[in-house]
Amino acid sequence: MKNLEEKQKNQGSKNLQLRNPGLTKLAKGLRKRATAQEQILWSRLRGKVADGLKFKRQHPVGGYIVDFICIERELIIEVDGRQHGFDEDQTHDDKRDEKLKSLGYRILRIPNSEINRNLDGVLISIWAALEKTG
Repeated sequence: MKNLEEKQKNQGSKNLQLRNPGLTKLAKGLRKRATAQEQILWSRLRGKVADGLKFKRQHPVGGYIVDFICIERELIIEVDGRQHGFDEDQTHDDKRDEKLKSLGYRILRIPNSEINRNLDGVLISIWAALEKTG
């Protein structure tokens, strides 16, 4: 129990030190303009999921806004659209991933097309990633 309390305290301070009012405002705007795939995935992740874990969406972390995050398991889920995969965007994604990993997070990238074709498989991948740190 003590380890869980320490982990929550550390995660809270990690998030507090990185708060940025401008990013928070931008994140709120992004929640209102979510893509269809983000909306579909959020409909399955919202509220408490397995083991009482909770996801947040469009959440500021480390100077970036991540699509979804489970703070308790330090898991970030990024929904990638068509713009990802180009050299310029890939470089940006790599830098961003490096920063987020340095803060202790794992990143799971899911293409829009996979959400459209195989939502059950996407959810299985997410649950498996959650279990790896449980």
